[in-house]
Amino acid sequence: PELRLAGLRINPATNGPSRQRFITGLKLRKLTGKEEISVNNLPANPLISSIQWSPDETRVAFLNTTDSALELYVIDVATQTAQRLGTQAVNAAYGRAFWWAPDSKSLLVKTIPAARGAAPQPARVPTGPTVQESLGKKAQAPTYQDLLKNPTDEKIFEYYASSQLVRIPLSGAAQSIGQPALLGNAEPSPDGQYLLLETTHRPYSYLVTARSFPTRVDLLDASGKLVKTLHDLPLHENALYSPDAVNPGPRNHDWRADAPATLTWVEARDSGNPKLKVAIRDELLQLEAPFGAEPKALYAAANRFGGVTWGTANVALVSEYWWQTRKSITKRLDPANPANPTVLFDRSFEDRYSDPGNPVTRRNAAGRAVLDLTPAGEVYLLNSEGASKEGDRPFVDVMNLTTKQTRRLWRAEGPVLERPLELLDAAKGLLLTTRETPEENPNYFVRTLLPKKKQNPLNQVSFFPHPYPQLKGIQKQQLRYKRADGVELTATLYLPAGYKKEDGPLPTFLWAYPAEFKDKAAAGQVDGSPYAFNRISYWTGAAFATMGYAVLEDASIPIVGEGDKEPNDTYVEQLVSSAKAAIDEGVRLGVVDSARVGVGGHSYGAFMTANLLSHSKLFKAGIARSGAYNRTLTPFGFQNEQRTYWQAPEVYNTMSPFMNADKVKTPLLLTHGEADNNTGTFPIQSERYYNALKGMGATVRLVLLPYESHGYTAKESLLHMLYEMNGWMDTYVKNPKPAVGKSKTGAVSGAEK
Repeated sequence: PELRLAGLRINPATNGPSRQRFITGLKLRKLTGKEEISVNNLPANPLISSIQWSPDETRVAFLNTTDSALELYVIDVATQTAQRLGTQAVNAAYGRAFWWAPDSKSLLVKTIPAARGAAPQPARVPTGPTVQESLGKKAQAPTYQDLLKNPTDEKIFEYYASSQLVRIPLSGAAQSIGQPALLGNAEPSPDGQYLLLETTHRPYSYLVTARSFPTRVDLLDASGKLVKTLHDLPLHENALYSPDAVNPGPRNHDWRADAPATLTWVEARDSGNPKLKVAIRDELLQLEAPFGAEPKALYAAANRFGGVTWGTANVALVSEYWWQTRKSITKRLDPANPANPTVLFDRSFEDRYSDPGNPVTRRNAAGRAVLDLTPAGEVYLLNSEGASKEGDRPFVDVMNLTTKQTRRLWRAEGPVLERPLELLDAAKGLLLTTRETPEENPNYFVRTLLPKKKQNPLNQVSFFPHPYPQLKGIQKQQLRYKRADGVELTATLYLPAGYKKEDGPLPTFLWAYPAEFKDKAAAGQVDGSPYAFNRISYWTGAAFATMGYAVLEDASIPIVGEGDKEPNDTYVEQLVSSAKAAIDEGVRLGVVDSARVGVGGHSYGAFMTANLLSHSKLFKAGIARSGAYNRTLTPFGFQNEQRTYWQAPEVYNTMSPFMNADKVKTPLLLTHGEADNNTGTFPIQSERYYNALKGMGATVRLVLLPYESHGYTAKESLLHMLYEMNGWMDTYVKNPKPAVGKSKTGAVSGAEK
């Protein structure tokens, strides 16, 4: 069962998410040994989610989903035993369900109210019309799905999303906090003396999702008594469609990680409107316990505030960004004397080569992430990608925050791709990594960085086998080539096991997803590593290497608009040029048969596929999964296009495959989840596009997968998806008929595969 309300998808039987991935077993393993320790007393046939370590790392909490409820369990690591905590049914329908107390002795849990009664039932006959009204004020919103539609929906939403907050100790009686309400965040302060509580309330909206509903932000003491109402945020229905736009007023309320009880939040000084020209756009404020004073301004951002990583009373790192120019700035802030923060990095976030990495954090006694500084006050920087001209080469650096000089502790070397994940112990130089090769599945290792001359610096801690050893031998090569305007491109070439060039060129499947850039040099940077594991996923085109095809996977399709130019003004030209360059490179290598190439993509990649078939003759067939094809149905912006339809009608019409359905002469397979809730990709997009193509005489097939959302998950759906894709490619690419004729419905091959 599934309820779709206010942007949520709820299982009414369990009061949890209706679409969720579960873990079906848990074991413990020490990083210093190879033994896997079984956990006693796990529930039978568990469906585990929301795993959280306690701040003192002695216990692990998780939720178990049964047919009728969500149960809270806690594992004692010392005894390797799990036990259910409390008897209350947990409510996970609306956001996070539980939080550890900083002392690790109890948990704050959102539970189903004991006296909530029976669920409201939709009226068999409407009591009246559903009315929406706009009184002359602009309210541009994305095309959200699963919205509230009537007063009955409002009541059902309140019924399932309302929670009673309960403090449940590891031993002893549970304590209710406050009254049942639409509770969102319920975060205890690092010292455990206060509680930050966010509560959603009426009036609701039929235009936006629950995250834009009115929200009251309260401070409570440990017993649940109200200390202060900080803010009561109004309904937000008119946010601009721009990555640089935010809601006006306070946002991002949180506790300062390095202080006992200091609240922080951000306020937009430009009303959240990126079109306004102002000196200061965002301001970071803090309010210390007991919260009676005026808030103190800590940081003023000339761009949009990106976040803060707390360290000590005198060291924090703050970031800001501006999407329109791709600017990213990181500064060192002294919270005690915040007047003159120091710029550490000022770069374009499109430039992957210049990415310094992320600051390494550690968990303090309260379980909060703070900067893991060296004794000299330096910060560790960890980059798990490490993009370079040679491909990804992850690294770990140390940076002096005063001189801004860095020194390299470690960098990955081929022919293995090793990614740093966590600095386990800075003093001992213990680094948790994963290592992989094209034929070896990623596994966890502990690498000893210090001293560098130590023998055997690697200790393997996981031993995951190859997930599909029968697919070993598939060949992979990272390609570099240029398109007509000189922009450098990247693709990963997969070839069938045992294939040799003398076997001749192969039918080919190109799989891609376009991306917008403001800089040609950044668009042409190398992406990925030749040493990455050959992950042959059902989800992308790589699986076709097992079906006798060459595959051009993740082929670069950059759409560049430098300076004041908008990328999408030349979308079609750049799209076709990028695809042609990939095919030409495969032909140059002697592995691609240019007369037998198909193209595919998912979501914006499906949009790309339909456009390539509309504006080029490069392909014999296309596969478009869960796309949007009529951009007039997303009139206030789409993907990274910020102009409205009325500001740029030519761009919308040129880019809309629906408007160019008469140009499609190439067979196209359309698939879509019947329950797609992604913004913009309503199933009607594929249905109407199919009708247009059919009406214009195109060869087209529409497959609607029951119950599936934007990404498909059911085994039956995935197998049928592959069956359809394989059959379509075999029919129209691998073994095309010499003469075009009408195809019978369902006349696709692949049933025996």
